[in-house]
Amino acid sequence: MNTKQTKINSDENRRRCRIRECSRPLPKVVVLPLVLGLGIALFHMLGLSEFATLDNLKANRYWILRQTNQYPFIMTAVFMLTYTVSAALSLPIATLLTILGGYMFGQLLGTVYVVTSATAGACIVFSLAKTALGSSLRARAEGKIKIMEPGFRKNALFYMLFLRLIPMFPFFIVNIVPALLGVNLRTYVLGTFIGIIPGTFIFVTAGASLGLIFNSEDTLIIDDILTPNSVILLCSIGILTLLPILYKRLKTPANSVRKRGQ
Repeated sequence: MNTKQTKINSDENRRRCRIRECSRPLPKVVVLPLVLGLGIALFHMLGLSEFATLDNLKANRYWILRQTNQYPFIMTAVFMLTYTVSAALSLPIATLLTILGGYMFGQLLGTVYVVTSATAGACIVFSLAKTALGSSLRARAEGKIKIMEPGFRKNALFYMLFLRLIPMFPFFIVNIVPALLGVNLRTYVLGTFIGIIPGTFIFVTAGASLGLIFNSEDTLIIDDILTPNSVILLCSIGILTLLPILYKRLKTPANSVRKRGQ
């Protein structure tokens, strides 16, 4: 009798353990990739990738402007929320949304709204990567970490500015690598916010003149927005941001030689 009761209790305990294991929440390390994957999948499954085109923007341009004029606060909130989410999920519509921001709000406000929203979306990913979730991303970004680490160690702010000015790496990678290397949030926010202003302004300016382009039946080609002069300007600014890092590198050997001489 005791043996039978013991077996029943053992089976009951195993059943309870299985229930607990099934009801246990997903490990934190898989949450971020899962959320990003679901967001990107929904974006394509709902056909938003096909809707987010300049042709659709042209077809709906009067409705967009009418809604913006009638409900400025609501349209601003919707635009900024959409941009923040797309930046956080790294959806491939940032360029189109930036142009749309210029079309809806003009050069000044469009630049402010885009830069603020893009920075907010980047900070969401940065903050998540700072937690235990970051360990799931480290393996994917290991090669980029080795390339970027020296720059961040020497001068995190100016290197952050350089990476935002000249997109040598995907936006998503630049969002997470600083977090994995221990860059503080203040440096990250400043580098991101200031660093994306020049490039954003170029595309917002193109968007601000979109109405004239559509009315003249001309075609806007996104690849033509970044003219050679624009690229030279961005590269020049990017090189300027590296000067403190280069100065520090040149100064260190000089100090070492001076100390040996003493």
